[in-house]
Amino acid sequence: MRKKYNGLPRRGKRHVLGYILASAAALLIVFSGSLWLTLPDVSDLKTKNPKTTSLIRLRLARSGTKRKAAPVRIDWVAFDQIPPLLKKCVLVSEDASFYDHKGVDYAELKASIRRDIREGRLARGGSTVTQQLAKNLYLSTSKSFVRKLREFLIARRLERALSKDRIFHIYLNVIEWGPGVYGVQAAARHWFGKDADGLTLEEMVRLAAIIPRPLRSDPRRNDGWMKFKGRWIADTLQTVGAIGPDDHQALVRAFE
Repeated sequence: MRKKYNGLPRRGKRHVLGYILASAAALLIVFSGSLWLTLPDVSDLKTKNPKTTSLIRLRLARSGTKRKAAPVRIDWVAFDQIPPLLKKCVLVSEDASFYDHKGVDYAELKASIRRDIREGRLARGGSTVTQQLAKNLYLSTSKSFVRKLREFLIARRLERALSKDRIFHIYLNVIEWGPGVYGVQAAARHWFGKDADGLTLEEMVRLAAIIPRPLRSDPRRNDGWMKFKGRWIADTLQTVGAIGPDDHQALVRAFE
């Protein structure tokens, strides 16, 4: 006689589980398809710089309700006027495989999902430069499955429509770098009183270090986060051959 589990033969139980999984997959496909139809058209970004972003509008709305509307500082700068070493600092900090993936780093995504399951929440992490740009341009700061799925789909659309350099160029010009500070040029002027192409190596590392927490960090201070992140970026830059031993040692001393 066939052995039963919870009132069902083992084979019957497998059929039920397979049906549930297949149904869930089908629903996800239908849901993703409906979301795809509502995604923004990103083709204009090939030649036009965005005048504002969803994040900027959100910050202005929130500050307005508190009657503290911070002025928006955003100064577009050409991609070739941003120092290559500054670009490298940002990439090693935020998305080292940016030029190799197609908008989503699946290894990082899997690690992020495992961490979310372990912690029982949607934690930061796993987002590529393209995904961060998608969120900044079009989405909210909320942490939900639907928002993450839209971020994923928009990132894929950005990668299909734009070159890697164009995606990175827009990213460097619109991401948040402090209260009311958006883009690398505004950040360099706000924090260090100079243009981006005049930044020292240490200042570049300091700016890259605050990208994950721009409203809680001052790149001029050596708090616990800056010491940790600054040394980490310095070590990584040396590992990938972007800087030599002398520059590395100077950075290590700067973040002691």
